[in-house]
Amino acid sequence: MLQQFKAMNDTGEDIILELRDLYVGYYRDLNILQNLNIKARENQITAILGANGVGKSTALKAVFGFLRPNEGQVLLEGIDIINIPPHKRILKGLAYIPQQPGIFKDMSVEENLELGGWTFKRDKKQIAEKMEANYERFPVLKEKRKQISGELSGGQQRMVEISRTLMAEPKVLLVDEPTAGLSKMLSEEVYEMLTVLTSQENLTILLVDQEIRHALHISDYVYVLELGRNKFEGPASDFDDLEKAFWVS
Repeated sequence: MLQQFKAMNDTGEDIILELRDLYVGYYRDLNILQNLNIKARENQITAILGANGVGKSTALKAVFGFLRPNEGQVLLEGIDIINIPPHKRILKGLAYIPQQPGIFKDMSVEENLELGGWTFKRDKKQIAEKMEANYERFPVLKEKRKQISGELSGGQQRMVEISRTLMAEPKVLLVDEPTAGLSKMLSEEVYEMLTVLTSQENLTILLVDQEIRHALHISDYVYVLELGRNKFEGPASDFDDLEKAFWVS
């Protein structure tokens, strides 16, 4: 049964990422997020849902370090990372896939993946092993590894971006509207990729999405925001009545 948000009393043993009492804004005295509390459980997909403008993407930017919270904590495996810059958060196992595609479209698939292995830049053998692992995940990329990335379909470009991100071996993946601008068929491919990453790769995903039904279908736990605050939370199975739950008709 859906319930108004309240602090949880679990032990936190399976909590790998936590946003605790977070206040975030683009200006010091104007917070978009207010007293936000979110917990991402290990090897699960946790979704942040809500209407446009409630601060969903802002939350991911704060987690990755693009925005510094005015108050609160961002805990990764129990350690506050709020003072750690984004490139060092990658080294600690955090990765971010933004809403707008970020691949280098004038470079080949292989070159894009090599850039993702910058954390192992002095170890060519390890980079080669990581690339081969990605080709096993996404065989179509192996076939097209010499092809210019900008010539690929939208779904394949998303594969390149996800593969490049996985080169750094993240523990937690922050994903912002992964199917924005993609066709229904390509969107389903991307959602399938995300479920495989948690079920077979033991990755934890914190997902922001406007595709409510798809997000609920693949997620384990859901937070709904309203006006930058927690409104509802619960297992995805609790949100079967969308019209009753929130704004979807």
